[in-house]
Amino acid sequence: MTSLSPRLAAIADALPLRPGLRVLEVGGAPGAAAREVARRVGAAGHVLVVDRSAEGIALVERAAAAEIAAGRLGVRCVAVEDLALAPGEAPYDLALAVRVGVLDGRHPAREAQALRRIADALTPGGRLFLDGGSPLREVDLGPYRPR
Repeated sequence: MTSLSPRLAAIADALPLRPGLRVLEVGGAPGAAAREVARRVGAAGHVLVVDRSAEGIALVERAAAAEIAAGRLGVRCVAVEDLALAPGEAPYDLALAVRVGVLDGRHPAREAQALRRIADALTPGGRLFLDGGSPLREVDLGPYRPR
């Protein structure tokens, strides 16, 4: 396995990961963080990488072929603003986004739509972590959850 950059290692260390969690990574290309998260959540867990870029998804598919073949990691080419769980797909326990433009505050309407879609894809107590803290910050999804 390729070693993580110090920044991604710090992010992985900061996440409240445990075996069996289902994790959604938004904008996860080329897949280094997703592979590490999949390792940490183990065989009972699952990581789904969503990315709007087909090229980015292809990078993840190549880098994480073993994890995908083992069923510990999946990929989906979709903009997070359009994300929806597939019929019968279980919700995720936490979500992670590192350097995702739609979540950086420059496009408030698109950001709100993305946050609603992420909240909809998570369990009721599911949590979202973005880069930009030390090294992460948690986003309060309360305003984006169904009432």
